[in-house]
Amino acid sequence: MAIRETDSRQTRRPLPQGPRLGDRLRQLRVAAGMTQSDLAGERFSKEYVSQIERGKTRPTRETIEWLAARLGVDAGFLANGVATDDRAKLEGALTRAEALYEANRNEEAVAAFEPLVPAARATGVPELEVRALAGLGRAQMRVGGHRRALELLNEARALSEAESFSDVERAEVLLPLGVCRYQLNSVQTAVAIFNEALALADRSGLPCDALKSNLLSWRSRCWRRQRDYEAAREDVERALELAQGVDDPWTIGAAYFQASLIADRDGRWVLARNYAERAREAYGQIADTAHVGQLTNNLGGLNFLLGKTDAAVDLLKEAFKIAIDSGLEADAGRAVSSLAQVHLRTGKPEQAEEQARHALQLLGGREDYTDEVGNVQLVLGRALLEQGRLDEAEQSFHAAEESYAALGSASHRAAVWVARGDLAAKRGDDRLAASLYRSAAEALQDVRF
Repeated sequence: MAIRETDSRQTRRPLPQGPRLGDRLRQLRVAAGMTQSDLAGERFSKEYVSQIERGKTRPTRETIEWLAARLGVDAGFLANGVATDDRAKLEGALTRAEALYEANRNEEAVAAFEPLVPAARATGVPELEVRALAGLGRAQMRVGGHRRALELLNEARALSEAESFSDVERAEVLLPLGVCRYQLNSVQTAVAIFNEALALADRSGLPCDALKSNLLSWRSRCWRRQRDYEAAREDVERALELAQGVDDPWTIGAAYFQASLIADRDGRWVLARNYAERAREAYGQIADTAHVGQLTNNLGGLNFLLGKTDAAVDLLKEAFKIAIDSGLEADAGRAVSSLAQVHLRTGKPEQAEEQARHALQLLGGREDYTDEVGNVQLVLGRALLEQGRLDEAEQSFHAAEESYAALGSASHRAAVWVARGDLAAKRGDDRLAASLYRSAAEALQDVRF
């Protein structure tokens, strides 16, 4: 039940060098037919104007407004190269695109952000560029465009290194970049990014507990993928502690979500269910249907583990409906995959096969759902094995192993080796079966519903 290498060093490009304030001031002064002394008037010295034009000093906002008035131009244009009205229009468009993203209207969000990236670049204002790039990057991740998202988020990261950005703002850019790396199965790289972001947040000395909690929640996922469960547990505990101090349902939901997964892994299913219910309640407060659906799916799985099959099926059907109503086909595929597992474990292999094939169609080979694709292929193979369709089962098991190999997770592959061992035993090849079981045992299989 899923909740997600290149070199860890990120490629960085130089900041775009648009006209500096000093250059704009000189160009506007010359265009107005004024000397430095004319522009300085009685308020400043000619030398001070010269220092501004040569970039030796940065004038205050009040000085910029005074100089802009003398030149008859917009103060925002003098300061940033973009008129205040134009900047306000762009910021408004960015806010509308961000609202679409928050409402999980993901295709619309991508369409809204696309023209804003070149518009922001044209302003030469790094803050606007980063906002547009990060926004489009996050939206692309929602629709499975992770490779494009990676390019956009790396560009945003490079821009955020400018002196005008705080360490907290840099860490905020690193968060989605780390998530993207994790979902592309570059887990070690993701850990390095989350480590860097946490160091920046700590160094800033600014209040950012919500950001730290979210970074810790995501790093916990990485530790779990690397089977460092003690580190995962420590990060979840810290994330929960920080989340309690902020009035942010999203942060609280994320922390409880991860705490539920850790408890599930430890076999503490009642506690895991309690945490999952708290997480779902938090996400429900902000109408985050995507996470509500994912947690409903997990609650279905936990209820099944606790012996409440009817309640589990009802929850999984509810999760499927939430995902379909929200236009989240991959999440719908996850819910159908869980239903297939229930049917398989309750002795209904034909229904399990039907649901597994449906789940694969919904997942559509999404790279960020590789673990779930592998799970479905394994369930399909098991369902075929139960029906005595051995050759088809073998093909499905090999497909699952290929999917799990992309994760670099030996424990996931161990589940396939057990299944292949069962297949070999069914064919009477006891030697091969024993070898596969031995390989699975050595990999310390640790796969739950």
